[in-house]
This record gives sequence, structure tokens and C-alpha cells, in this order.
Amino acid sequence: MTATTGTDDGRGGRGGEDDRAELARLLPPATGFDLPPGRHEHHRERLMNQIDHDTAAASGRDRAPARPRLLRPSFLAPVTALALAGALVAGYTAQSGGEGSVRAGGGTSSASERAGDAQPVALVLDRISDAAAKSEAGPVRDDQFVYVRSQIQYGDLTSGTLVTTPLAEREDWYAQKPGPQMQLGLSREDGETLPINPELGDTEGTAPGIGRPTYRWLAALPTDPRKLLDHITALTPKPEDQEHAQAVFDEIGHLVGFKMMPPETAAALYKAAALIPGVTEAPNAVDAVGRKGVGIARVDTHNSWRSEWVFDPETLVYLGSRSFLTADTAYGKKGALLSADAVVKRAVVDKAGVRPQD
Repeated sequence: MTATTGTDDGRGGRGGEDDRAELARLLPPATGFDLPPGRHEHHRERLMNQIDHDTAAASGRDRAPARPRLLRPSFLAPVTALALAGALVAGYTAQSGGEGSVRAGGGTSSASERAGDAQPVALVLDRISDAAAKSEAGPVRDDQFVYVRSQIQYGDLTSGTLVTTPLAEREDWYAQKPGPQMQLGLSREDGETLPINPELGDTEGTAPGIGRPTYRWLAALPTDPRKLLDHITALTPKPEDQEHAQAVFDEIGHLVGFKMMPPETAAALYKAAALIPGVTEAPNAVDAVGRKGVGIARVDTHNSWRSEWVFDPETLVYLGSRSFLTADTAYGKKGALLSADAVVKRAVVDKAGVRPQD
């Protein structure tokens, strides 16, 4: 992560960019678990707004108090800075069917129960790919926004132990403008609407790409599954202490779950996922709101978590995902929920902050 020193912002202080640079300097190197790219937007915006608020409050003072050096669990590295805003959030992935894993509603399921009707994952993903190819999603103009309403949960470490937050509604409006942008859209959660800002260090704005996958960028991806997988793998950063294959799997999950793209691109992404080592089917999966469906999963054995995508059993439309620990760790016990989400609605709108008509 790079940070650039800013200039005077006209408020008596040196501006938000200096705060970002100072934050990047104080944070120790990340190790361990990592959030997949693209899942940090909402939390990053909370942090950036908090920094701006703190900077404004400190303007006119002779000397601002020194920022404390942050010590953090390694797998929270991308969002550790949220400690400045009073929150630590665990990453995105999905729940497994392992023995003792958490179901919606608090129940558990055994490995034998979920594995009983498993099929070769390539066949399942081929069916999901065929369904995606028949979708009527898009196109999306450069001046429009992709709207996503979802239900989400996170693993909160504020207390020092992993505690799952209550289910909450979130809305996102993703801008599709070409070229680097300083505002990437809007995000609304708990009644608070915040801008989606560029990644830390992107002082010139964020261009379309793996970190900002616009419809136009997604439409330009190769549709040959092997070439597409190689391309996404090359674009996905290698976490310092996580399986790269897991990061790629989670990246594809984010793209198909929370973005809008041409049907042929979505179909190719599912076939590309079938080529990732370790991907399996997870029958009887459930999303954050308890909808049951067909699951596609992968276990990161290095970090003891399992990611699971959930699809409608009839239409094979993406429903959501779950994440949980597959072994006891310093952060929680086996089966502890790391995160869950359920996509309620996706649509195209002409203005950020405006909901689509149902």
C-alpha cells in the first residue's frame, strides 16, 4: 500500500492525504488472513470519513495528538485501520458444510449430511454457467450506476473475540464512468450514506480494473475459461500469508455476486472457477437470510476458513455466501461465522442514492 503526502487543504491542516500517509506508515506489515479485493469499500469509506472528520476537528490546533501504533490480528490487515473508528471486521468468504458449522438460524449440519448428494464440481458449475449465459443482465451505460441491495453480517473483533454482528441491510451504487475516478459511488448502511472513495494511495483516482470492475471492463475480459482464469490470477494480489488460489476464488465470488456483467462473461467466470484446485460442491448451502441452495466451496487450509457461494436450486441464480472457520484459532472456535451475505436486488439506475423501482 502506498501513500502520497498531500498539500494544505485550506482548513488549517495538511489535509486527508497526509493522514492517509501517516496511517500507512504507522501500520505494521500485514500477515495472515486477508480480505479479498473489492470487499473493503464500505469500511474504507467509514475510515476515510472519520479521518476527514478528525482532521477538520483538529484544524486550528497548534499540535495534533500523535496516532498510536496499531497492533492487529493479521487476517484483519486490510481493515485494521477501522480501529481508529472503533471497529474491527473480519473478512468475506462463505460457510462450509463441515461438522459443527453454523447454519442460518443457529443449527448445525454434519459433513455426511451435506456430502451425501455431492456431484463433480465441474458439472455443477457447468450448469450454473449455462444459466448465467441465459441471463438478461445489462448492458450498463458509462453514466449509470449498478445498484446492489444485500443483507450482511460480519465477524466483529472489537471485544477481542470473534462475535457475529446482527444482520443488517446494505445498499451500494457503483459508478461506471471510464477513467480514474475520485468517487466510485455511494454506500448506505444503518441509515448512513457514505461515498465510495479510491483505494488508499490512489491519489489520482481509481481506474477500472480488478479493484473497480465496471461493466465495460468486465465486458472486455476473455471468455475462454482458461485464459480468463490466468488473467484474473495475474490481476489478483498475492496475500502475504494466504493461498493465492483462495484469493482468486474469493475474487471471482465477489465479481459474480456483487457486480453486473455481460452474460457471456459471467458464464466464463463460473467455468474458470471450476479450474481452480480445491473447489468442490457443497449441497444444501444457505445464505445470510437462510435461503437454501446449491453451494460451491473452497477451503483455505493455511488459514482454516471455508468460502461458499450459494445458488438458487431451481434457477441457479447467485443468492449469497457464507464464511466460517474450519478449525479452532486464536480468533474463534471451529464453525465460528466470519461473514455472511445475501443479495436481495441488483439493478441499473441513473443516479447514485436513488433506489430502483420494484
